[in-house]
Amino acid sequence: MMADDYTFSVNKNMNQFELVVDEDNIAFLEYYTDGKKIFLNHTEVPVDLRGRGIAAKLVEKSLAYCRENNLIVVPACSYVAHFIDDNPQWSDVLSEGYQM
Repeated sequence: MMADDYTFSVNKNMNQFELVVDEDNIAFLEYYTDGKKIFLNHTEVPVDLRGRGIAAKLVEKSLAYCRENNLIVVPACSYVAHFIDDNPQWSDVLSEGYQM
């Protein structure tokens, strides 16, 4: 299965972005919001799927959602912070003071 075949969604009830790999495997990125700020707290990928770029795809789609919805990202998760540091095209979504 190609990464583009994964289904991305926003689970507002669980406060998480989700990348559904198959019915048994869902990668997720937990968040909470405070006004226009969104705190990205924790990225989790099922153990058997690690090392396949799924976390990067999830974070990229989550940041795109934040950009499209004019949300200001606070990267409380170290994976998200490293991702943005490695992909500076996303730095415009960061909260002031969190510039990498």
